Amino acid sequence: MKIEQDKVVQFNYKLSDSAQNTLEESDDKVPMAYLHGHNNLLKGLEAAMEGHEVGDKFSVILEPAEAYGEIRPDAEQRIPVKHLHGAKNWKKGMIGVVQTEQGRRQVTVVKVGKFMVTVDFNHPFAGKTLTFDVDVIDVREATNEELAHGHAHGVGGHHH
Repeated sequence: MKIEQDKVVQFNYKLSDSAQNTLEESDDKVPMAYLHGHNNLLKGLEAAMEGHEVGDKFSVILEPAEAYGEIRPDAEQRIPVKHLHGAKNWKKGMIGVVQTEQGRRQVTVVKVGKFMVTVDFNHPFAGKTLTFDVDVIDVREATNEELAHGHAHGVGGHHH
């Protein structure tokens, strides 16, 4: 079965930067799962998945525009340190989470004060050319519930 609109896809991946440093990789025991064609993946990665089948292994290089975007210089903001979640003692370069009007956002700590912290709302991989090494594990029809919810359920997918 080919990867196409409304199929649930499970895959393993390794994500590297342009210097071939591994930035992230999936757990072989719990592959990543998504509902194809529903904007659940990076635009460039989802486009590269189209037409592949179980057993396919391939690499795709994504420029920033197809991945996490370019670095926005206006993305720094000072916030009360009490709104930053993920650690007790913050240091420059650490990654935290902030609840915003658009939901939870990952931020990078730029400067730490006693009561305020300056954070960068750019994704940590923004501005980077990325390589995904992909191994397609499974492709199946989506259930009616998955289609209604707009995402994959089960192993590697969303749990309610």
